[in-house]
Amino acid sequence: MTIPWPLTADGGLLPELAGARAFRRFCTPELSSCRSMDHGRLVERARFHLRFAQAQRLATSVGTLQTYVFEPKGGCVASVLLVHGWTGEAAFMSAFAEYLCRRGLRTVLLDLPAHGQSAGRQTTLMDCAHAVHEVAGAMSPIRFVIGHSIGGLAVLVAGEGRHPMPSPRLFEAYVLVSMPDRFGDVTRRFGDEQALSPAALRAFERQLERLAERTIGDFTGSNLLTATGRPTLLLHARDDQEVPFTDAERLSAMPGAELQAFDGLGHRMILYAPPVVRAAAAFLARFA
Repeated sequence: MTIPWPLTADGGLLPELAGARAFRRFCTPELSSCRSMDHGRLVERARFHLRFAQAQRLATSVGTLQTYVFEPKGGCVASVLLVHGWTGEAAFMSAFAEYLCRRGLRTVLLDLPAHGQSAGRQTTLMDCAHAVHEVAGAMSPIRFVIGHSIGGLAVLVAGEGRHPMPSPRLFEAYVLVSMPDRFGDVTRRFGDEQALSPAALRAFERQLERLAERTIGDFTGSNLLTATGRPTLLLHARDDQEVPFTDAERLSAMPGAELQAFDGLGHRMILYAPPVVRAAAAFLARFA
């Protein structure tokens, strides 16, 4: 016998149940509306660029993760960890990896939990932060980190190290590409997409707050940048339709942060644009 969902008087789901259902969908990358219709084709094309990387499976507290390493041929001056965004995978960061490797940087990439060839179907931002923390430890020493979109928030959470993270991961410098500032904006956009009532949205957000042990309002890139206190380069396209350019402008006001803006690259093409990759390399070269 099928047990129906309990409903409100007007026939809608109770807010807690609607919030729980939204939470499960939110945590399933393959169901995300951000995933492009030609995702499979893009993945096949991008993975071609990983053919010369050293692939390794790594057991972590958030599941088995797929990692890749590009070793420079002429000696290594430093190591950098590259972290993709939501619905992406390591291969989408290969333009950065190949360019930096040619300039003497050992580049480490990973498929976040429930992404690419890593284990799982569902994950959270905190799971992704734990993955970054553990891969950085296993592949140490990692001096620098580059994160795209939600991957940028994950690297900042790992760098900050606030509970429930085990400790700060002390990266020396960050490059954050198309990263959102206020996580609450992300949850509200998702709530609008799912037609959640205000009560159901709060029920959904409370589940995220319990995992992060902080309020949605407190969960901002600005706060995380302040906590890490490291030199940071923000790379953002003015025409980004997923993460508004105003987010980057707010983040650039944080101490130690600088912004380079681009036109016509949107939220994803920015990962493959030579001027963007060169800007990241030039910034890291100051410290390497």
